[in-house]
Amino acid sequence: RRQKKTASHAVTELENTKDCSQAGKPLLCHFHPTEELRLFCEQCDQLVCQDCVLGRHRQHPCDFTGNVVHRHGDALRELLRDSQQHMDTLEDVLSQVDDMGSAVRSRAEAVAAEICLFARGYMKAIEEHQERLLRQLQDLKVQKENLLLLQKAQLQQLLLDMRTGVEFTEHLLTSGSDVDILVTKGLVASRLTKLNSTAYSTQPSVDNRIQFSPHERAGQCCGYEVFGAILNKVVDPARCTLHGEDLHSARQNQLSGFTLLCKDTTGEHMGRGGEPVRVTITHKDKRDCAVKPTVCDNGDGTYRISYSPEEPGLYAVCVCVKGQHVQGSPFTLMVKHKFCEHQGVFHCCTFCSSGGQKAACCACGGTMPGGYQGCGHGHKGHPGCHHWSCCGQVKESSECLCEPPSDTSQKSLLRTVAL
Repeated sequence: RRQKKTASHAVTELENTKDCSQAGKPLLCHFHPTEELRLFCEQCDQLVCQDCVLGRHRQHPCDFTGNVVHRHGDALRELLRDSQQHMDTLEDVLSQVDDMGSAVRSRAEAVAAEICLFARGYMKAIEEHQERLLRQLQDLKVQKENLLLLQKAQLQQLLLDMRTGVEFTEHLLTSGSDVDILVTKGLVASRLTKLNSTAYSTQPSVDNRIQFSPHERAGQCCGYEVFGAILNKVVDPARCTLHGEDLHSARQNQLSGFTLLCKDTTGEHMGRGGEPVRVTITHKDKRDCAVKPTVCDNGDGTYRISYSPEEPGLYAVCVCVKGQHVQGSPFTLMVKHKFCEHQGVFHCCTFCSSGGQKAACCACGGTMPGGYQGCGHGHKGHPGCHHWSCCGQVKESSECLCEPPSDTSQKSLLRTVAL
């Protein structure tokens, strides 16, 4: 209706075309207006008239519409069923999309509520942590002030006693008679000696080292992990200790180590790392022989020192924190030769292990009569239990005490024993 060519045409709904006067009127061929379209060309897939079949569609397979309508109608019905199925699926998907949209909105609202609850709790935890840190700071300040006041009172009292003693002694020496001086000299000397021997610190008992570390883990507050801690501990090298089984002994070419435990001036565990730790391990007999240790900061106030010595002998180990030796440093380290494996066999006697060979001998020194060089059950020198043929030790998991043989005859003898 909006186009010029069809603006004057009569338009009706498709449902109303059955009642239209033109409904059921035969379709005429566009090329032959007097001929009705009663045939269908399979090749061109279009309706044709008889003149078209004789003309342009001469060689094309054609048939009457009544004969082919069922086949094409079945195909359309099949496509219709598929389309209907797709429509049903699309409707279901649209329903699911709508439901998912509602679920997304509901879930977003629930998560928003969770976020708000979390934020409120987190802010409350931070505020409580702030109050706790401020209380700790106040307690630390009061503690340091009390210690300074106590030290001040002690120093003032000591100063007053010394001033009194000095004034009395000066007055005695300037105004007293010889008799007065000789009578009171013992008491005065004892008093001054006692005052002079009184121990006191020449430095303030505390320092002003109070730091705040925002990245330090401070545990949990109201169920939330919080950060930020007040650091007032100062490491005291004289109170730091060394621990470990490999502290004074090690094996050649074997990884060993010990642990350094750092403590503060009160002897408490530091609980945090970051201290400058320096370790040196030098050979006592060989100047150019030194071991390069590895210092691992565990972050909790302990440090793992690992090393692998290449030469046996005595070593001097120095462990320093802030340039000062720790407790027990320096100390001596004994590096033994690498673990020597047994070259022989763990047997009851050479007679059994060698199959009765007379030339087989054993380090236990046992012999048998009849020309046997080795040991046998109950004979002279037999230890009475299983032992190693190379060194005579009776413990199976022990270290061999003898050096590997260099003589060819001994090697062949050990091979015989092993065989």
